[in-house]
Amino acid sequence: MAVIMHVDMDAFFASVEQRDRPELRGKPVIVGGPRDSQRGVVSTCSYEARKYGVHSAMPIVQAVRLCPHGVFLPGDHDKYAATSYKIRQVFYEFSPIVEVTSIDEAFLDITGCEHLYGTPTDLGKAIKRRIYETVSLSASVGIGPNKFIAKLASDYRKPDGLVVIQPSEVENWLAPMPVNKVWGIGQKTAKALATWQVHTISDLRRCSQQSLLRRFGKQGGNLYLLARGIDNRPVEPETEAKSIGRETTFSSDVTETTRLRQVLAGLAADVGIRLRRQDLWGRTVTIKLRYSDFTTITRSTSLPEPVNHDDDIFTAACILLEQNIQQRPVRLLGVYLSRLTSVSQTSLFADPRQEKLIELMDELNTRYERTVIYKGRQLGPRDNQPTQKGQPNG
Repeated sequence: MAVIMHVDMDAFFASVEQRDRPELRGKPVIVGGPRDSQRGVVSTCSYEARKYGVHSAMPIVQAVRLCPHGVFLPGDHDKYAATSYKIRQVFYEFSPIVEVTSIDEAFLDITGCEHLYGTPTDLGKAIKRRIYETVSLSASVGIGPNKFIAKLASDYRKPDGLVVIQPSEVENWLAPMPVNKVWGIGQKTAKALATWQVHTISDLRRCSQQSLLRRFGKQGGNLYLLARGIDNRPVEPETEAKSIGRETTFSSDVTETTRLRQVLAGLAADVGIRLRRQDLWGRTVTIKLRYSDFTTITRSTSLPEPVNHDDDIFTAACILLEQNIQQRPVRLLGVYLSRLTSVSQTSLFADPRQEKLIELMDELNTRYERTVIYKGRQLGPRDNQPTQKGQPNG
């Protein structure tokens, strides 16, 4: 019998900010943009903010109306990514089979591993304790016979929860839950099921497999199984990414090429350190431009040899930018590296001093969980700090 664990960090971005700024603890912290942002959306908010109805993906302007006294922060992706990397290393202390699904959650196949700790509950306590020792953050953990049950369990007693569901408990535990707890049931499907008087998972079990297949196609077969707690999907270990990139949406449209180059330098630096952390190199550099009218273009160039240094990524991306920039405001800018390889083909003429400098910068930026050392090109005439916004890609 499989034993699957799901680990979900509690209000991750907001919790990192509260950890690093003690004066924010106990306050409604909302990460996603300053309170005067007209286009920003909430990335994460603390549990104190959720009491006022604030939630992820909500426009900042709406969050301000609901929680006017909240602390609104633009966020620091460098710091969150560095913290996430440390948490990921903890996962591998407990299982070699880890499926990272986002920056703040993952599945672990712990089949057989739980006996090393006594019980699944003991193992859950151990990984929560180890995460806290490593990054001083709480995590909610769910353990069950498959991914569906483990994911539901991790969300059952947030924050700082630990829920273990034994195979014999699955059907009774699921029965009273609202039907939208089943993967694949969104607002539209829930509305359709409501016409059949299906509101809970117990109600869903009364539907025959044939009727669900006729109404919802292949999805109906999945609903039939999940309603009974059956989920045969394996935990899939991390595979080589097809691309690694970073993009940012500007709070106001940008027209100055110098400003675009400055932001591009920060994006290239972020892509570079992510590549090096994974021991990856790439041969194709791509930039993405979205203009104020939402027209979006991507342009790529192939390099003679794989790279993962900021300078190489920035140089190639700048050439693409200068070749394709148009005289109209830019809303979004992104840079990506693809055709990835885990085999270095670094030139024989590479400067060892430059290699050592990059290693030192990576070590310090990872240690302090934020960019503490950066290159001058990341500074613009109006700024004294590099711009690093947006969501990870790849």
